[in-house]
Formats: sequence, structure tokens, C-alpha cells
Amino acid sequence: MPMPAARLEAELRAAFPAAQIAIEDLAGDGDHYKARIVDEAFRGLPRVRQHQLVYAALKGLVGGELHALALETSTPPAKD
Repeated sequence: MPMPAARLEAELRAAFPAAQIAIEDLAGDGDHYKARIVDEAFRGLPRVRQHQLVYAALKGLVGGELHALALETSTPPAKD
């Protein structure tokens, strides 16, 4: 059963409440998404660790209800 984009976004917002989050359904099937997440929580972390935090927040949904998730994670621009 496909996962609605709204549910994916809600799961991510629960873990990263201050983040800028954009979800894109790559195949139109509710199974293949791209998530862009910009959050201060990623500052100073290598990309692999950033992605691990996202997968942990999704509590095993990737590979189950969610077939594929492409991630783009970053931090907001530094403030002067």
C-alpha cells in the first residue's frame, strides 16, 4: 500500500519541527519520493550521519510502506 506524501511529511516534521521540508513524488505512485530537508540539526554532521538521522526518524518505514526515498539534506545558511 502506498504512503501518502502528507504522511511522509508529517513523520519528518515530527522529528525535525523547525526544518524546511519539501516532498516530491518521483513516480506518481506513492512509493518513490524525494525529500529535501534543511535543518540546523544537520550542521557539522557528515552527509551519511544526516541521512541516518532521517531514516531513524522514519522508524523503519523505508523499505516497508515506503519503497524508495531519495534524500537531499542540508543546513540553513550561516547567519552573520
